[in-house]
Amino acid sequence: MSTSLLKTGILLAVMTAIFVGMGGLIGGQSGMVIAFFIALAMNAFSFWNADKIVLRMHGAQEVDERSAPDYYTIVRDLAHRAGLPMPRVYVMHAAQPNAFATGRSPERSAVCASTGLLEMLSREEVAAVMAHELAHIKNRDTLIMTVSATIAGAISMMANMLQFSMLFGGRNGRGNILGVIAAAIIAPFAAMLIQMAISRSREYYADRVGAEIVGNPHWLASALARIHEAAHGIRMESAERIPASAHLFIINPLMGGTIDNLFSTHPNVQNRIDALEALARDMGAPGDSPRPSENQTRRRASPWSRNQRRSGGTLADRGNPIPPRTRRRGPWS
Repeated sequence: MSTSLLKTGILLAVMTAIFVGMGGLIGGQSGMVIAFFIALAMNAFSFWNADKIVLRMHGAQEVDERSAPDYYTIVRDLAHRAGLPMPRVYVMHAAQPNAFATGRSPERSAVCASTGLLEMLSREEVAAVMAHELAHIKNRDTLIMTVSATIAGAISMMANMLQFSMLFGGRNGRGNILGVIAAAIIAPFAAMLIQMAISRSREYYADRVGAEIVGNPHWLASALARIHEAAHGIRMESAERIPASAHLFIINPLMGGTIDNLFSTHPNVQNRIDALEALARDMGAPGDSPRPSENQTRRRASPWSRNQRRSGGTLADRGNPIPPRTRRRGPWS
């Protein structure tokens, strides 16, 4: 807990300094003072409300046991297995399969899966992905990841303001145009570097803890391969609009354009899969991690379909806490 708060404090201090410096470029000394107080208010608001901001950014809708029985039950039982309070459960309507977790503490946490993830992945893979997100909550990663997403978005907005002010001559009509240009370019890079520093190693650890929670690393390895392949061909509009939030997702949701690559904060997917396969060997987990073909990845079959029950059974059948399907409908219907 103390380490997470310390890192969050350092993050806020660095981003506040960037924000104040950019305010100085816009309005001189008075601009720095105004930016400082704005940054203080923004930091306080982000600390207490960053989870709500991120969920709203991506149009997530909360579901419960009545509206999404299968999906909700998976999260509930995995949370119990991980020794966590029940998080709020959300669905975002996006064709790209992906998921993220948010919240400043396990008691104030939320998990969110896209409709694409719930439709494309098998029941075991869905459970593995949600276990990964619960691992972020258990490791208390979500505080710094969520706050960085909101503050980085604010810095990007300030960079746009700087570019606008450059058109009108900078501060008092005699601003340093080169300084304004440099700030407009460097600010998003600074936010990106901070995100990279806090997220890459955390993904590996969340993979490991999530695999241990769900009980089989092969399921998570298969899910990562499937999501990664689909993400290259299916655009997520909300992430493309707000690339500073990309580090929240289990797999980079951005399509890979020039700007998108600047916000790529995830480790190499194949390296993550290799680490999970090594963990599976150490755990003696049955099965292997399939490499789905493109047709398999793009097949939009519900994870609660009757074919799945015939082919592989449920997680409960295999000694895990996930009960069998009870209704034949999508988890968000």
